Amino acid sequence: MKANLYACIRSFDRGLAGLGMVLRKGVAHALERSISEAELFEARLYPDMYPLYRQAQIVCDFACQAPSRVLEIEVPADLDGVMGHAELQAEITRAREFIAGLVPEQFEARDERVISFPIGGNPATRPAAGYLLGFATPNFYFHLVTAYAILRSRGVSLGKVDYFGMGA
Repeated sequence: MKANLYACIRSFDRGLAGLGMVLRKGVAHALERSISEAELFEARLYPDMYPLYRQAQIVCDFACQAPSRVLEIEVPADLDGVMGHAELQAEITRAREFIAGLVPEQFEARDERVISFPIGGNPATRPAAGYLLGFATPNFYFHLVTAYAILRSRGVSLGKVDYFGMGA
């Protein structure tokens, strides 16, 4: 049975919509409580974990880099440097626009094509379906849910509707 790589990539759009929504709610929450945007975006679940802004960057990175690797097109560089709300929303929009420009035919006969990608700075190779379904997608959602959890841990009123980007 072949994986539907295009459907998997399209699911990233919903996650990006959710990320945009939870970040907007987080900023509104911070403003109501006189918490600086910098403090909010530097928040972490635990000291050795990435801060909120980096979690959001990684979500955007996977949304653009995963299909690029599967399609064997130029892979965008990792987002880098501290970003605030406006910059992150711009990156979310850019990632969503990139995904919207992809079509199902681009993913045909790509399941078994072996691709290379880094894991923890080390090179790895996998068939495209294994990479996308067993590495990129779990990472995308891990960092998405971690961003959500950071905001919840700071008291932001969020629910599944926000996580899923409903209405965004």
